[in-house]
Amino acid sequence: MAQQTSEQTDHSGHYGGVEFKPTARSEMTEGLGWMAFGVVILIGSITMDRLEAQDINPYTVPGLLPGLLGIAMIGLGFLVFIRKWSRSLNLAETTAAVPYDKRRARNRMLLVLGLCTAFCAGLLGKGLPFWLTGGTFVTVCILVLENVRKDRGEQRFSPKKIGVAAVIGYLAGVGITLVFEQIFMVRLP
Repeated sequence: MAQQTSEQTDHSGHYGGVEFKPTARSEMTEGLGWMAFGVVILIGSITMDRLEAQDINPYTVPGLLPGLLGIAMIGLGFLVFIRKWSRSLNLAETTAAVPYDKRRARNRMLLVLGLCTAFCAGLLGKGLPFWLTGGTFVTVCILVLENVRKDRGEQRFSPKKIGVAAVIGYLAGVGITLVFEQIFMVRLP
């Protein structure tokens, strides 16, 4: 692959080990997709039963957090769409994409789905506290996904990398547990 200047690589990235530069059209489509997904989540959260007959606190009603996440997805999808739309109006900007390896991208997606399935089927609700299972899941995801991304010549795992992943993972597990149990008053499995 030919060397690119820094102006050409400002918006490029790595996906599955292959460098690419996404087109404005593809990212505008992604922005619209995220907005549509956010709308579906928001509609689903609005139509959930509010449990008013049971005198539920309005801050703990079912659907509040998914509704907020749906609104966030709509907003962020809109920002992606607008950013790429404004760049597509700039005729001087090139939008040619370098193709990426679809097989590696598909395998990476299947790996993530497998990790999520293993978490739900193998760890969640098996008697361990959520902060421990959630922290373990996040730690393993960080290590596995970083390992997949690395070039063959780089060291895959080092004590420092494992330690950093564990700190991030278990802080995330404790943080998620505290937010859900103390703020939203939801008992986690």
